[in-house]
Amino acid sequence: MVIKIRKEDSLNYHSSGKPGKIEVIPTKPLSSQLDLALAYSPGVAQPCKEIELDKENAYKYTAKGNLVAVISNGTAVLGLGDIGPDASKPVMEGKGVLFKKFAGIDVFDLEIDEKDPEKLIQIIRSLEPTFGGINLEDIKAPECFIIEKRLKEAMNIPVMHDDQHGTAIISGAALLNALGLIGKDIADIRLVVSGAGAAAMSCTQFYHGLGVKRENIIMCDIDGVIRKDRKGLSALHREFATDKDFYRIQDALEGADVFLGLSAGNIITPDDLRLMAPNPIVFALANPDPEIDYDLAMSSRSDMIMATGRSDFPNQVNNVIGFPYIFRGALDVRATTINEAMKLAAAKAIAALAKEPVPDIVNKAYGESKLAFGKTYLIPKPLDPRLITTIAPAVAKAALASGVARVNIEDWEAYELDLQERIGIDQRLMSRVISRAKKDPKRVVFAEADNRKILKAAQLVKDEKIAVPILLGNKAKIQALIAENSLDLPEVTIIDPFEENELIETYSKVLYDKRKRKGLTPYEAQKLMRDRNYFGAMMVELGDADALISGLTKDYPRTILPSLQIIGVKKGVDRVAGMYIMNSGKGPFFFADTTVNVNPTAEQMVEIIGLTANGVRFFDIDPKIAVLSYSNFGSAKGEIPSKTALATQLAKARYPDLVIEGEMQANVALDEDIQKENYPFSSLINHKTNTLIFPDLTSGNIAYKLLAEIGNAEAIGPILLGMNKSVHVLQLGSSIREIVNMVAIAVVDAQTIS
Repeated sequence: MVIKIRKEDSLNYHSSGKPGKIEVIPTKPLSSQLDLALAYSPGVAQPCKEIELDKENAYKYTAKGNLVAVISNGTAVLGLGDIGPDASKPVMEGKGVLFKKFAGIDVFDLEIDEKDPEKLIQIIRSLEPTFGGINLEDIKAPECFIIEKRLKEAMNIPVMHDDQHGTAIISGAALLNALGLIGKDIADIRLVVSGAGAAAMSCTQFYHGLGVKRENIIMCDIDGVIRKDRKGLSALHREFATDKDFYRIQDALEGADVFLGLSAGNIITPDDLRLMAPNPIVFALANPDPEIDYDLAMSSRSDMIMATGRSDFPNQVNNVIGFPYIFRGALDVRATTINEAMKLAAAKAIAALAKEPVPDIVNKAYGESKLAFGKTYLIPKPLDPRLITTIAPAVAKAALASGVARVNIEDWEAYELDLQERIGIDQRLMSRVISRAKKDPKRVVFAEADNRKILKAAQLVKDEKIAVPILLGNKAKIQALIAENSLDLPEVTIIDPFEENELIETYSKVLYDKRKRKGLTPYEAQKLMRDRNYFGAMMVELGDADALISGLTKDYPRTILPSLQIIGVKKGVDRVAGMYIMNSGKGPFFFADTTVNVNPTAEQMVEIIGLTANGVRFFDIDPKIAVLSYSNFGSAKGEIPSKTALATQLAKARYPDLVIEGEMQANVALDEDIQKENYPFSSLINHKTNTLIFPDLTSGNIAYKLLAEIGNAEAIGPILLGMNKSVHVLQLGSSIREIVNMVAIAVVDAQTIS
């Protein structure tokens, strides 16, 4: 699937709030005069003197050791070409975001207005005191080869042009695994390469390093096979020029074992593939359109193994599998370079990881049940949390073994834990949920479709195939809003309850049967069914939809009441509860109850604890629960400490397999050192608390809103727990992104119920 990106959405994404995608955040306190004096003058003089004595101290006293420069002159950006350094900045910021998200590496993006390779080399070379590593990006060939080579020779920090080496490393891993599956020796295969740019040249050189013989490589460009008798060849192209009797790519493909495409879309036909040897390997990596469509290619031969650069087909060759973790390993041993041994180690680690059993968290993220090593799973998925703890150590060990590391790692188990802590390995929580939703999109009713935010969210979930939206409201008003906002929703169902007399008749009878002993009359049932929250809830109850989203413009109690009356709670559940996920720099934390139960009793809190534990497990996370109060284990008296202490006691008895502790203050719950020193009996010691149960709605609601506004945590929710079917109520004024997140959660919720 190619996600459709609208110009307005893209521009709004980059311009809303603070323009761009990155910011600098201090890592030390700056709240007092002493803090300021330590951070700058006069306190800063001491680390300066230490670094003057030994430059290596920069890694001790500054951020250099975790800081990478993403550098471009904008001469070969994505599929945009030479657009210049200014226009390349959004791409470089994006690369920086990926470094941070996947490997915890900080980035400054530097767009340099210089095309002369010699001058560019001098500029970048002068930046060595600032950075721990250099990621070159989107610099055109052949200059990129010269620039990288010269910088690697001149600098004592890792330098890598990812456009060259990222694809080479990832596809190299796929090649090793594919050859292993079909039982071919890499030394015997014949390789045909379509493309002669930076990525194609680097892949070819890397494959040669893996064992492909130079005489078995045929490289082609837009003019056909690159032959030795062609005039005007560069030194790089002469390296892979042939004198064999091949002129067209079809000549080269006859009897070839492997096709590597890094050129242009749709230049290869099924007939071309039929020319290849038995069990051919086809890596059609042009983006967004491969050299041949995946389905067309696979229908042409049953014995073929194929990879593309696309996420909607098996074996996606995605550079994000490699570069963040390669730099992570290199930085952590202060490597002076990224050498061939380190790149080879990365490729082999990626290949080996694909052969390991796939954890449930990955299967669920991609909506699969049986991901396993084979023709359609040659390399790990980008959201596999094991990538950082597999590739970074392999790269670090290779750096140590090849003599380019300046720091030794003695405890590799501790290093693995450190890697997980650096990125907050669960920060990809919503990415996994969205991936799961895309595997089996469900019909989601939007009860407030006469709202611009809702319609934009509906557009996004439709385009990304997260859900099939159904819009409730006045058709003319909704269509006018769609046109006004340049949205593309022609095939989306729009339902106006005031025009659906037949459905109203059916739905109102069901509602009357459910509520007739609660004082509801047939007339009132028909009247209520005109309300979109009642209508939407009944659609879900009767199977005309799978999930309901509402609450953007109405308060929580009025929004949830129709669903409680029509759909009700799960069997064995007496009440529902509301949970927020607070995505912070320390990972996700789950807060409950934050939206439903005003002042629950101890017994009711026990049920909330059970619902919340199941809600946390829904996200493939093991709940570690603290029951909060203003008291620590009886240190203060009062109604709340007594209630929370009893709730903890009852919950431990009811859920003996859960890690639960309380009653305790929030800071104690989150600080194991305080627990070890003062409360060594705490069940949460050696268990990182991730779930906080609040004594009442007031404290829970205040806590999550304060953390979102002041603590810069992303609030995901509210997630309604305990409903019999998928119903989720938005927070008043939710952003489009928050709505999309809730839709993805609603879809996965519906998947588990259906």
